[in-house]
Amino acid sequence: MLNQRDFKGEGFKDYETLEEIAYDLIWSWDHKADIIWKELDPELWALTRNPLVILETVSKEKLKKVLIDPKFCKIIQELKLVDTELDATTETWFHKKNPQKALTAVAYFSMEFMLSEALPIYSGGLGNVAGDQLKAVNDLGVPVVAVGLLYQQGYFRQIIDKNGAQQALYPYNSPEQLPIKPVRLPNGEWLRIEIALPGWKLWLRAWEVKVGRVKLYLLDSNDAANYPPHRAITSELYGGDAELRLKQEIVLGIGGWRLLEAIGIKPEVCHLNEGHAAFAILERAKSYMKATSCSFEIALTATRAGNLFTTHTAVPAGFDRFNPSFIKDYLGLYAKEHLGISVDELLSLGRENSNNSEEPFNMAYLAMRGSGAINAVSLLHEKVSRHIFAPLFPRWPINEIPVGHVTNGIHVRSWDSAMSDNLWTEACGKNRWLGEIGDLEKEIRAVPDVKIWQMRETSRKAMIDYIRDTLSRLLEARGAPTQDVEQAKHQFNPNVFTMGFARRFATYKRPNMLLHDPERLIRILTNKERPVQLVLAGKAHPADKEGQDLIQQWMQFIWRPDVRASVAFISDYDMLVTEQLVAGVDLWINTPRRPWEACGTSGMKILVNGGLNLSELDGWWAEAYKPEIGWAIGDGQEHGEDPAWDANEANKLYDLLENEIIPEFYNRNKEGIPTAWLSKVRESMAQLTPQFSTNRSVSDYTEKYYLPAAENYRKRVADEGRLSKEIVKWKHAMEEDMSKLRFEGMKAETQGDRHHFEIQINFNGLDPNVVKVELFANGSNESFPMIQEKVNNYYADIAAVRPITDFTIRVIPYFPGVAVPLENNQILWQR
Repeated sequence: MLNQRDFKGEGFKDYETLEEIAYDLIWSWDHKADIIWKELDPELWALTRNPLVILETVSKEKLKKVLIDPKFCKIIQELKLVDTELDATTETWFHKKNPQKALTAVAYFSMEFMLSEALPIYSGGLGNVAGDQLKAVNDLGVPVVAVGLLYQQGYFRQIIDKNGAQQALYPYNSPEQLPIKPVRLPNGEWLRIEIALPGWKLWLRAWEVKVGRVKLYLLDSNDAANYPPHRAITSELYGGDAELRLKQEIVLGIGGWRLLEAIGIKPEVCHLNEGHAAFAILERAKSYMKATSCSFEIALTATRAGNLFTTHTAVPAGFDRFNPSFIKDYLGLYAKEHLGISVDELLSLGRENSNNSEEPFNMAYLAMRGSGAINAVSLLHEKVSRHIFAPLFPRWPINEIPVGHVTNGIHVRSWDSAMSDNLWTEACGKNRWLGEIGDLEKEIRAVPDVKIWQMRETSRKAMIDYIRDTLSRLLEARGAPTQDVEQAKHQFNPNVFTMGFARRFATYKRPNMLLHDPERLIRILTNKERPVQLVLAGKAHPADKEGQDLIQQWMQFIWRPDVRASVAFISDYDMLVTEQLVAGVDLWINTPRRPWEACGTSGMKILVNGGLNLSELDGWWAEAYKPEIGWAIGDGQEHGEDPAWDANEANKLYDLLENEIIPEFYNRNKEGIPTAWLSKVRESMAQLTPQFSTNRSVSDYTEKYYLPAAENYRKRVADEGRLSKEIVKWKHAMEEDMSKLRFEGMKAETQGDRHHFEIQINFNGLDPNVVKVELFANGSNESFPMIQEKVNNYYADIAAVRPITDFTIRVIPYFPGVAVPLENNQILWQR
């Protein structure tokens, strides 16, 4: 560790334990130790939520006072005991479900991780998913180790200037104030990973982050031995040009896999959270080549069975693409010397058309061609992704493009407020998120209206206290007039209906839909009988001028005298801001242009806290929405960038607010409780909170993907890769001979209520056992196996529920355990 403070002797016996607690990010959701950090420095804790900053700055006298206090000593010892039990216990969801150790390690690669504001190496949704999944695998005991990058500056910090324009700042992340430790070899040497780049070696320092049972390893290039420009490779998240991004992804994928090997971790499964880390596929194959002295083709066939690619992208333009010259410069020698293939063969793995020398190298294509399974992040996104990847599977029906889905979830323990946690604990027990979801839905339904309403009112008031404090500080820092600063200290009413909109500002998210008719919005906000408050937050990428303009439009609206008291924009949207808003808002608004929101998780965070959603039928809300749990806009169809449709949806949004949502909130019984509103709140909490939690999503990943991938990988590497060699031999035979097949003697007739089909196939020397002959129904996309009557004769007999002309016959590759069409996309159609 880098913390050089030395506290030994009388009164400091628990300091090392306290330091270990600070280095374990369990504190980011388990708040037992908060009282200690608040006692040491309440102001610094409120500003940073970073225990290491406090330990780095606290005086000896203050620290000693806490460490000899019996109350605090008891908490420290209890936390130490919990940590010891956490490392030792096998009584987790995963071990109970899988006592045979069918899976020993999953390597989880991601460009970003949102774990805590104390470790600012995230931007938004992708990091949110990655961080929450790591926390859940800790809770459930799934054996995951994670790999990412340590950014010196991370993602930018946002301020809003006097003109309402976003300004981007890049403060330096000082390693000694981050919850990270250097990875040390047994001899004490700091582990450094080497990668060859043109002209210079690149040295990567390895760091370790503890998330309970889970370890996250981070690589950074800021090593004194590096060529100065290379020290900046890991400087910014999503910054710089395409060449810098390529170098970052080489570090993540190739460097990340080498790190795992250096510390002796041998995962059966490699989970790529987006295509950024797809170069790990190459390095994993290279390691297998070295261990077994086989070709790259055999090594890729063996190892891809253990690779899972999760795509989060809803439009093809979202994939990272690189100029072929960059691939040749940075990976040409690697391909030749380490993989035994030409750079053109490497480029073909990332292209739709391998013969097009001008086509960029697509990281998602490499990830797909090097994985044994692919999943999208919602049911709708699965359908969208199948269309995106369809060009890689010519002539295959769209519903058979090999993309499944696991809808994202959120780590509930990280996003529930203290008030919500108390309510759920009383109703469902303190261990409710540590295993099976069980009877949570039934138990939370039994909570009476009065308790839910008390929780909601307390949560809203706490959020408004935060908004007042934060907004007044922001205004003062911006140089606003004193009267504006003072007004901000009293802004918002804790008893007024409060809406929230917080996310990245990008045009496809349509963050200014509420501004479509400003005067109508003002009437909604300033209604004397049913007033409304609106809090906003969000960043636009520094290169996204249109997104920044949307922020400025909101600021200009907010500064109008007639709405200033009703709307607030909280700058520098981060985890701390999110925690406050999702705890207190009554209604969360989401307005993406369908189907561009792959999933979205911001609206999931309000569920446990009793907020309700009003959202476009996109992403997760397309599968979650029911009238009894919230509200929806849109018709469930795609309309492109149609201004008329945008206007239609904006008016629908206003209509819902004016005629349904706001009246329902203010319609109270004689006790002052909005019973109809709370009916929706209760159903939303009961039905959606467990379903859209990482308990469900991580268990889905484990059972649908991790365990099958581990089994398939073990089969393919057994007996020095015998099965993999057989698969490669089969693929070569199929490539050479399948196109020679001929359909002959087709016969189709209807007899009563049955259709009867017969066909002869001339295999021209190909073994009939290496293909499947199927009857396919156009329109319904159903396929039925045909029965082999003789060597070349096949027949099928099915119910005549569709016209006989709807059917055709096809031949597809077949080899036990091989994913078709993912691993072999050949297909022959009779017509």
